[in-house]
Amino acid sequence: MELPILPFKIPEVQIPFEIPVLMHPVVDHFAISLPIIVLLLEIINLFTKKRAIGVVSFFLLSLTVAVLGAAYLTGLVDGKEAFNFLSQTGQEELKAHKLLGIYLMLASTAVLLFKLLSVMISRGMMKGLYLLLLIMLVVGILKQGKDGGELVYLHGANVKIVKTLDDEMFDTKEELEELKEELEELKEESKSIATKAVEVVKKEVAKIKEDINLSKENISNKVDVVETAIEENVEEVEQAIGTKIEDVSGAISKVVIPENIKKEITLDANAS
Repeated sequence: MELPILPFKIPEVQIPFEIPVLMHPVVDHFAISLPIIVLLLEIINLFTKKRAIGVVSFFLLSLTVAVLGAAYLTGLVDGKEAFNFLSQTGQEELKAHKLLGIYLMLASTAVLLFKLLSVMISRGMMKGLYLLLLIMLVVGILKQGKDGGELVYLHGANVKIVKTLDDEMFDTKEELEELKEELEELKEESKSIATKAVEVVKKEVAKIKEDINLSKENISNKVDVVETAIEENVEEVEQAIGTKIEDVSGAISKVVIPENIKKEITLDANAS
C-alpha cells in the first residue's frame, strides 16, 4: 500500500556543518533499536509500575525523536548521492523510503506527545493509546529498516562497487559511442574510396578499350596497305614476267638454227 503524499512540504534545515556520506546506516541502527527498547521498558513497567523506568523510557523516547531526525537528514545526503546511480525501480523505492521516513519522524514526535499526556493523565485509555502508537512506530521503523536493506542489497544504493561499475559502464558507453562514430566515418571513407576506385578502373578500362579500338584500326589500315602493296607488287611482277617472256620469245625467234641442227631436231622429234 502506497503512503499518501504529505499535504505540506518539510522545510529545509540549515545545518552549520556538512554531513558526510554513508552516515545514514550508522544512525539507522540507533533509530531501529531505541523504540524497541522503549517498547520493552513500557511493557515491563506495566507490571512493575516504577517511576524510574518511566523516566528512562521518556528519555530514550526523546532520544528516538532526535535520532529519527538525524536519520532523515543523513538519509537526504545518502539519497542524493545514490539516486542517479539507481534504476528506475530503485529510484521509486528510494522516494517511498524517504516518504515513510518523514512519516516516522513525525510519528515519533506524536508518540512522545502521547507519552507526556499519559504521564499527566493517569488513565488506562490514554496509556493504551500511547502503547498502541508506540507499537505502530516500532512496526513502521522495522519496515523502514527492511526497505532500506532492499535498497542496498537489491538496488545497490550507496554501494561503492556499484558506483565504480556504473562509472566504468558510463566510460565504456562513451568509448562505444566514439567507436561507432569512427566506424561510421570509416564506412563513409571506404565508400568514397571504393567509388573513386571504381571510377578509376572504369576510366582505365575505357582507355584500354579505346587503345584496343585504335590498335584494331591501325592493324586494319596496315593490312589494307600491305594488301594493296602486295597486289601492286604482284601486278608489277606479272608485268615484268610477261615482258621477260616476250623478250625471251623475241630473242629466240631471232636465233638462226643451222639446217643440219634443224634436221636432227626434226628426226629426234619424229623418233620420239
